[in-house]
Amino acid sequence: MVRPPVARNRLEAVAPPAPQRPPAAVDARQLADEAHRRDLRDPAAEALLRTAESLELDTVVEAHDREELERAAALPAPTIGINARDLSTFAIDRRAQIALLADAPRDRIVIAESAISARAHAAEAELAGADAVLIGSTLMRAADPGARLTELLSRPLVKVCGLTRQEDVDAAAEAGADMVGFILAAESPRRAAAILDAPDTVLRVAVFVGEPEESEAELVQFYGRENGHRSRDAQLLKGGRQVGTVVDLPWAETDPTHLERARLTKGRVMLAGGLGPENVAEAIAAVRPWAVDSARSTESAPGVKDHETVRAWVQAARR
Repeated sequence: MVRPPVARNRLEAVAPPAPQRPPAAVDARQLADEAHRRDLRDPAAEALLRTAESLELDTVVEAHDREELERAAALPAPTIGINARDLSTFAIDRRAQIALLADAPRDRIVIAESAISARAHAAEAELAGADAVLIGSTLMRAADPGARLTELLSRPLVKVCGLTRQEDVDAAAEAGADMVGFILAAESPRRAAAILDAPDTVLRVAVFVGEPEESEAELVQFYGRENGHRSRDAQLLKGGRQVGTVVDLPWAETDPTHLERARLTKGRVMLAGGLGPENVAEAIAAVRPWAVDSARSTESAPGVKDHETVRAWVQAARR
């Protein structure tokens, strides 16, 4: 962006007096050469942090592996960046990044850096513990960076649940779904034999009733068991920790207060129960949920998806 020229006398009139640099700033200049190295020694890093604080500058200490995260946590760093990119090979490892985000200290601002190119990427980083995401190359490659950023941060996320076939998972991902769900409850006619493959741009959700189990899915949707059926609501779990609430309808029942009940639920809400392409926009407007979920409305038979309806569901929820 090019700024119009401004008269020098106007700049001089509004510019505050130049601050007096503290003596530590001299040391900072001497330490600056080391700051360009990835393996900055801890005493030098701490000195730079102290100097930056005295100059009222914000700082980020970046970590790429567990050892660097432990070092960053030991420093007086207000902000820690967890980078998914290995700077020696430039390879991306999002799984390693998510594990580090989960272990980052909660008394700091934690930023997930690199590898954010889909809504599901930003959402998983958020659920793992990130307070913010740093998006670079994805926006640089976009024809309209502003529109791309809005898309990456927009909510609600869209989930297609009750998947049992790989071709249906592929259709949901192609339609733009952010999450795909696999019901692993024995009594369900939509029971999946296994967690199926999905692209990196989609989060897989394992749905359990009664007892959660180990799963390779990124998230778990856990219902209790009541009167032989699933409980009304479910917990959304990440690494065994509750990160949201699935607000659902009672088993085989309706409830005219469903949307109002969801609206009043604290924290992240995944809205489920009775949603389809024809009513999801109205439900989103009423609740403003973090995510929306549908299984039956996108089927041609239990566990078998109608691909046209899947596309209509995603389009209506993301409108």
